[in-house]
Parts: sequence; structure tokens; C-alpha cells
Amino acid sequence: MRAYTSDAVKKGALSDIFHELYGPENIKEQTGRYTELIGNFQRIFGPGEALLFSSPGRSEICGNHTDHNRGLVIAAGIHLDKIAAVVPRSDSMVEIITGGFAGDINTSLRDLQPDTAESGQADALVRGIAAYFQSRGYSIGGFSAYIDSRVAMGSGLSSSASLEVLIGMIFNTLYNSGKIGFVELAKAGKFAENTYFHKPCGLMDQIACAAGGTEIIDFEDEEEPVIERLDFDLRKYGYQLMILDTGGHHANLTGQYAAIPGEMGCVARQLGHTVLRECSLSDLLNNSADVRSACGDRAVLRGIHFFQENERVRAIRQALARGDIGTCLERIRESGLSSWTLLQNCIPEGAIEDQAVSYALAYLKTICPDGIFRIHGGGFAGTVQGFIPVKSFAAIQDNVETHFGRGKMTPLVIRSRGVIHI
Repeated sequence: MRAYTSDAVKKGALSDIFHELYGPENIKEQTGRYTELIGNFQRIFGPGEALLFSSPGRSEICGNHTDHNRGLVIAAGIHLDKIAAVVPRSDSMVEIITGGFAGDINTSLRDLQPDTAESGQADALVRGIAAYFQSRGYSIGGFSAYIDSRVAMGSGLSSSASLEVLIGMIFNTLYNSGKIGFVELAKAGKFAENTYFHKPCGLMDQIACAAGGTEIIDFEDEEEPVIERLDFDLRKYGYQLMILDTGGHHANLTGQYAAIPGEMGCVARQLGHTVLRECSLSDLLNNSADVRSACGDRAVLRGIHFFQENERVRAIRQALARGDIGTCLERIRESGLSSWTLLQNCIPEGAIEDQAVSYALAYLKTICPDGIFRIHGGGFAGTVQGFIPVKSFAAIQDNVETHFGRGKMTPLVIRSRGVIHI
């Protein structure tokens, strides 16, 4: 296992990997960041070398709320990441200082049963991931870590999944010789989030953070998802990927997220199946009267979104294969419109005055008619995603940040590597 001192990092020991992860223009800045990370770690845990890890955030490209019903998605790992300095421990404690982005973690691995008092807390993720690995015959053990995050909580970039696969990779590196594959790391994170943290989610976020690059993921068999790497170099086609923080917050929205798979599941059961992937759009339309009566109109609309969204993912794959960026972006535009009108995850339920996401979408389209904009991630609040012509990006960013606030609009770079021990 490779470990580093702050002096080694200062002297350029990680310049090559920084070039790969962050781009040549950011080597100096990342050298300072990692040097500070090790310094903070040593201040808390004592002098010596530390193992270094990086876990990206993720950006969903298409496939909004399809993974939990075994649909198709396209997602990408991004350059904004969580980084950790780590040393193993001889006891069974996991101690993580999170640098302020979440509560600090002190968890004993001697008791891996779910603790309801930890629901919604980061300690639950550590305990759940350790329990998952132990149940499958992998080794676990204690460690101390300091984490710095540029994947902001509530940003729509999957801060929780990034943390989950980071914790999984630490267990993997320290106690399993790196033999646990990225899909298994993703499953461990999902298990912990569902069963210990008590938040419903699919598997897309964790796979995107664990794998990196741009991936099309087919969840028809959730235990063995089919994952295909895509060539999605937007700048090659003259576009810049970005997200805009609309100022909304995800607090108290878990029930609205949970309602989406719940209503899709109701539609599937009414059609005689468990999940929508086992049904078809024609099944739904041919039985719409009964489904509307049993599940409600919103559930039917969300079901229609699911089937059409899967077709959009397939169309994007085909368009990218032939270098047709116009069709690709048109399908992404359609995805955003469908999320707004059918999936209905742009406006919090019952909100009249608080419609920050919808307002941002309308504003962006008005000032940049040749851009593509859509809800990003789970929805209801938080961020929107944009694909803006590079030639217009600086002017659009200045306009948007004058309106929404400086630092609210962030250009994203898709990085080729997922979670790694550096």
C-alpha cells in the first residue's frame, strides 16, 4: 500500500495522477490541497505517512429516477471529489474527521447491527458497509481518516454515494488487498444507505462514483448490472457541462423521493409485476383506466416517464456511437422536460412560492436558447444541469452568477477514474 508525507506531495510525487484526475491546469492547486489534507490529518492523529484516497461525485446525464425500477441510466464521475488521508488501526474503531461537511464519525465494528439512533447519520454508513462486507466474507478493520470534500451535501452530485464508496475502498485497500470490484463497492454503499441510513435509493449514484468515466448502466438484473463505458467528451463537440445551485435544500424531502419508486411500484403491481422494467408502455396504456383508479394519475404519468426515459437512454447511446451530438442533446432536453411534466420532480409537493428549480430552468433557457437544461439528480430542490456552448459559457456564467450569486454555477469535468487508492 502506498503512503505519503506532505513533503513528498509538495515535491511532486503525485503530479502525474493529479494531471489525470484534475487536469494539468490544476496540479499546483491540488498539490496544495493534498498537502493541507495530510497536515490536518497529522495534526489530529499524529506524525507519519498516510494512505491517500479520492472518490468523485457524479452527474446524471439521462435516466432520471429509473434505476430503482431496473431501468437504464447514463451517469458520469466528475472532477469534484472527496479525498481522504488514512491509517489503519489495531482496534475495531473507525474514526473519521469529516472536515466540517458532515458530523465526525466514531464507530465500533464490534457491533454491526443497525442502530436506529444513527438513522440519517454518517456513522450508519460505516456500520452498514462493514456489515455488508462481513456478511460476504470480506475482512474489515479499524482505521483513522481525515476527509476533505468538494462534493457539497445537497448539491445533487451524490455526496452520500461518494462517501460510501470512499469508505468501501478504504476497507478494500486496508484489509482485502484491493480485490473487491467497483460494483461490489457500489452495492455495499446502497445497502448501507437503504438499510442503516434509512434513505431509499437505487444503485446508479454508487456505481457512477465507483466506476468514473461516463457509463450507461442497465439495471435489468440489479445483482449483475450491465455497464458500458461511453465516449462523452462534450468539449470535443463544443459544449461545457455545468450545474447551477438554485438555493433550494433537500431537507424534509425524503418522503417525496420515496413516493416516486413507491408510485412506480404501484403501477407495476397493478400490471401484475414487481417493477416497471418487467412491463411495457403498451401494457400501461392498455390498462390505464384500472391503473389510474388503483394508483392515481401521477403514478401513471411517472410510469410513462420511466418507459420513455429508457428509450431516450438507448437513443443517446446510438447517437454517441455515430458522433451525433445534436440528437444526443435533444434526447437530454426531452429527458428534462419529461422530468418536469411527467415525473414531476422539479417542484416540491404543494409548493406555490418555492419553485427555485423551475424558475432556474426557465431563466437559463431564456438567456441561453441554444443550451440544454434539465433537473439534476433526485430533484425537487438543489441543482439543475446544463450543456452550454463553450463560446458562450463565460458570458452565461457571469449573467447567471449576477442573478443567483457568485459561485453558484460550476463547470464540471468528467474524470476517467472512479474511486481510487492513490
